[in-house]
Amino acid sequence: MIQIDDTLVSLDLIEANFICDLAQCKGICCVEGDSGAPLEKSEIAKLEKALPVVWNDLSPEAQAIINKQGVAYIDCEGDIVTSIVNNKDCVFTCYDSDGTCKCAIEKAYREGKLSFYKPVSCHLYPVRVTQYKDFRAVNYDRWKICKAAEILGQKEKLPLYKFLKEPLIRKFGEKWYESLVEVAEEWRKQKEQEKLG
Repeated sequence: MIQIDDTLVSLDLIEANFICDLAQCKGICCVEGDSGAPLEKSEIAKLEKALPVVWNDLSPEAQAIINKQGVAYIDCEGDIVTSIVNNKDCVFTCYDSDGTCKCAIEKAYREGKLSFYKPVSCHLYPVRVTQYKDFRAVNYDRWKICKAAEILGQKEKLPLYKFLKEPLIRKFGEKWYESLVEVAEEWRKQKEQEKLG
């Protein structure tokens, strides 16, 4: 683990290589899982404000869930998460003609219709941030649905922390990210020296 300010960061962010390969995974991370995407309290209002813009991109089932329980709920672990359809899809999913799952919020942002990109936990995925009493843990949530991303990341030799530069800065700030880069570069130098003996 690496400590930066009040965060404990898993070495996986430095050691693992990763690039999302949407052509292979079809956006399955917006579908698979035990509950919706984790939300910060301030993001609920932003999602509610986005509803009129994205409403027509949402499935009738998602619209019904939102009408019934809203954009978010408290899951079994006590976390605020996006509402989901049939215990699977996030209510904000929409599908391309080839069956690729995408985020209706992100789609509207890219079309210039919203200023909110998407929940920060989605932007950070496959990294998850867990808040404890005195610190935050920053971990790589490694599972089989992202295997294609690991393969592509390995091929391109792009570390996870570099792939997630933008969302990590969004969550923790530029100074924090610069500290992570410094630690990562030092760690890599040490690993290379160890190889040389």
